[in-house]
Amino acid sequence: MKTPKFLSAAVAIAALFLTANVFAQENPMVGGAAMYANKNIVENAVNSKDHTTLVAAVKAADLAGTLQSKGPFTVFAPTNAAFDKLPKGTVETLLKPENKKMLQGILTYHVVAGKMDSKAIAAAIKAGGGKAVLTTVEGGKLTASMEGSKLVLTDEKGNTSTVTTANVYQSNGVIHVVDNVLMHK
Repeated sequence: MKTPKFLSAAVAIAALFLTANVFAQENPMVGGAAMYANKNIVENAVNSKDHTTLVAAVKAADLAGTLQSKGPFTVFAPTNAAFDKLPKGTVETLLKPENKKMLQGILTYHVVAGKMDSKAIAAAIKAGGGKAVLTTVEGGKLTASMEGSKLVLTDEKGNTSTVTTANVYQSNGVIHVVDNVLMHK
């Protein structure tokens, strides 16, 4: 007996829906949005209501194309609240075209080449005797350590940022949401 075409189409649609749900379930929700492991960093970030400032900054710095490329990348993604902690007017100043190079430096300081999920970072911390030094795409250093069960990053200025949501897998890497903007030199 032949399967009717409408039934085949319905099965195909159901399979796509289930596949999309599986990808969403593997990742935590971020900013009220599902994060899909089959989408790239930018495709997912634009849906997070907690990362609108970061997305605007990535676009202003002309880094969207890079973060959509194959990678892989590990991104420590500051929330809007993290950007709000900066001195008044800082974000607006950084988003101006004449400050593009400075903005690129700040953003690429939040990116490490390769895919480092929390297990990989924890292993590096253990191997480093309690600390792991990560080299960013910008060329600076971040020091990763544990404070209890929390992963904490220390920037070159001695400021810290805590990972609030870890292991948000992307097709081209992994995102860890952080609660402060990391600053280089």
